[in-house]
Amino acid sequence: QVQLVESGGGLVQPGGYLRLSCAASVTFFSSYTMNWYRQAPGKQRELVATITSGSNTNYADFVKGRFTISRDNAKNTAYLQMNSLKPEDTAVYYCNARLTFGLTLDYWGQGTQVTVSS
Repeated sequence: QVQLVESGGGLVQPGGYLRLSCAASVTFFSSYTMNWYRQAPGKQRELVATITSGSNTNYADFVKGRFTISRDNAKNTAYLQMNSLKPEDTAVYYCNARLTFGLTLDYWGQGTQVTVSS
């Protein structure tokens, strides 16, 4: 059974930082594209950052220059380093693992709360 477990969320002051982790119990983790999404209260879930199997990265405009996505295939773990946090970054952050090879395998974590407030 595939599981994605996020950790590292919490309460931080504006301008602070957090590092989210996503530990995945999937076979061939290195083949998956890993995504971080977030969902704020009353808003739709939105894509924050992506890292492909080849470690190519892509970011939403609202986090460019502040967030960094990375992966450690030896540990089956993806990370999201979040710097210069703003109150508008407050949301539940979700890890997603996606593998497409004719059909698509799509797995989600349970989410971790990030609150940016003074």
